[in-house]
Amino acid sequence: MRKLGALAAAVTMSAVALTACSGGDYCGDLQAYAKSAKNLDAKNSDQVGKALKDAEKVSKSAPSDLKDDWAVLLGYAKKAQEAKGDATKLTELSKSEGAKMGEASGAISKHAKDTCKIDLENP
Repeated sequence: MRKLGALAAAVTMSAVALTACSGGDYCGDLQAYAKSAKNLDAKNSDQVGKALKDAEKVSKSAPSDLKDDWAVLLGYAKKAQEAKGDATKLTELSKSEGAKMGEASGAISKHAKDTCKIDLENP
């Protein structure tokens, strides 16, 4: 299974530069998230938990048109963390929600690249 780099590309993931919906610096928060999600091992629940915490911070400062995409990413990350490294559960999660996660990741990644000049696919 792929690393949760998808989470980062997740993550991971147009609109207005540096839009702060509920405070914070979206592009700065996104940069910190990209670093924490780099080389993320989906089987390591501690790493997933750290990336999830950083993703929650980013989602709070995300532009309004990305809020739904971040909600998808957060939901996926929470389920990945709950899998506690179980490869079977992670594979099932990828099969059941991978397409939706891919769409959300794509929107977040495009905005990150276009607006924040952050390449989430190759951090």
